[in-house]
Amino acid sequence: MKKYEALFILDVVGREDAEKDIIDRIEKDIEQAGGKVETVQKMGQKPFARTTSKRSAGHYVNVIFHAPAPAIAALDVKFHLDADVFRWHMTEFVPEPVRKPRREPVEAK
Repeated sequence: MKKYEALFILDVVGREDAEKDIIDRIEKDIEQAGGKVETVQKMGQKPFARTTSKRSAGHYVNVIFHAPAPAIAALDVKFHLDADVFRWHMTEFVPEPVRKPRREPVEAK
């Protein structure tokens, strides 16, 4: 199983208590597709750069999970049909590179 990262924009304007239910449903969908959720990070409400579909803001949620490759297409279909998920983007997880310390410059003699 590969590790994936997904960013969701939830449409919960006026229904602040619905955010937890939607996140639980997303986790359940990932598990039903054969995946396992590692972390869920709620990023809160953020404004859009421009108004789209009569919306000016959305609740952002970042989910890191493990899943088999064919499950991504099935999840994409499920989220496309979910009215509470406004936008989503799933990518293969790429960890931050490990930075090595710089060597001291050699002084010319």
